[in-house]
Amino acid sequence: MGRTLEITKPELQQQQQQPTGKNPEKVDVESTVKRRHATSNLEAATHLFKGSVGAGLFAMGDCFKNGGLIGSTLMLPVIAIMCVHCERLLIRGSLLAVAQTPGATFYDYPETVEKCFEYGPRPLRCMSRAMKLIVEMFLCVTQFGFCAIYFVFITENLYQVMQQNGIDISMSLVMLITLLPAMIPSLMTNLKYISPVSLLANCALLFGLIATLSIAFSEGPMPSIKERNYFTGGSQLALFFGTALFSYEGIALILPLRNSMREPEKFSSRFGVLNVTMLFITSIFIFTGFVSYMRWGEDVAGSITLNLDVEDVMSQVVKMVAALGVFFGYPIQFFVMMKILWPPVKRNNSCAQKYPITMQVALRFIMIMMTFCVALVVPQLNLFISLIGALCSTSLAFVIPIIIDFVTRTQVPKGLGTWIYLKNIVILTIAILGIVTGTYQSVVEIIREFK
Repeated sequence: MGRTLEITKPELQQQQQQPTGKNPEKVDVESTVKRRHATSNLEAATHLFKGSVGAGLFAMGDCFKNGGLIGSTLMLPVIAIMCVHCERLLIRGSLLAVAQTPGATFYDYPETVEKCFEYGPRPLRCMSRAMKLIVEMFLCVTQFGFCAIYFVFITENLYQVMQQNGIDISMSLVMLITLLPAMIPSLMTNLKYISPVSLLANCALLFGLIATLSIAFSEGPMPSIKERNYFTGGSQLALFFGTALFSYEGIALILPLRNSMREPEKFSSRFGVLNVTMLFITSIFIFTGFVSYMRWGEDVAGSITLNLDVEDVMSQVVKMVAALGVFFGYPIQFFVMMKILWPPVKRNNSCAQKYPITMQVALRFIMIMMTFCVALVVPQLNLFISLIGALCSTSLAFVIPIIIDFVTRTQVPKGLGTWIYLKNIVILTIAILGIVTGTYQSVVEIIREFK
């Protein structure tokens, strides 16, 4: 029989307290340094909020257009609950994998998947390395897509403001102007040092959101609710699913954030960072989407800031601040991508081993340029949001955590009960339907836009 992953809490604590063969004085120094750089609950909540709220927040109007007023209001909390549940499954799998590995203290998303398969049923162990590579690929594509979409969001808002103030330049040139400030994230290699930037991003986004909704309310009486769709179906519902999943884009940060906390156990407790932050995020999403769709209806844009009257000075300020908020969110999304890409580059490149700082900065520069180039050819912000959400975010948020849960429980007698089995199958079915329909419809719409 293989090594089981199902262990009790006392066993988990006992294994985590086993000696690792390191010098006790050195371990104490290392732990002191780590505690000094550890994040507080508030900082962790700030990172999670910013990691889950970006361009997707301002796409909620388009999300409600595709899902309907009542349909979206009912489905968004369901998606949020599914996301939180799957994030808990991911944390559970990571803790079990760490407990089974002598000397290990933390595994991120790809390593968790690898170790769960490595300690799982014997026929699946040969897939451990492949599964890790698959997760790394999805994470890189997802974070790369987020970064490219951020460029598009910033550019579209700045372009409108410049055009209104007599600065007649192309959108491509506006995007080029935003490239130089985006080089700043290439110097930020520690999550702790991104906290001030992340806090600025949150403040700017919240100001932009509150100001946008205030303008929406001040434009006169809201249209009658009868003029809006309550429910939708078919292709529109597929686009809703993709946009909603894109908006809950923070699963890649769950394990790094939990590990970076001074008190990791408070991350996923009942009233911990994860539950409280996700409840707050979902409430903001529903309110923003409902108001935006009510105000602008079928004309609501991929970013609600684009619906503001560009001739109004206040609207121009809101567009600039919203763009600034998304720009400040770029470092934390870029951080996740580089955390995956840099280790294999350093391991397999002699120059990277000899000049690690120089080579890491060079790699970061190259990746920023690549996200910039992809952003240049994006035809529609809302369609690419739906595509990334349907294809990559759904796989990472739902499919992989459910697979981990199946793998870890099948090693234990009666570990996979009827309720757990049915629950996992339901989530997996919803996820696969979302991937297939959302990806297909997004690709069809993108091709139509190119034509």
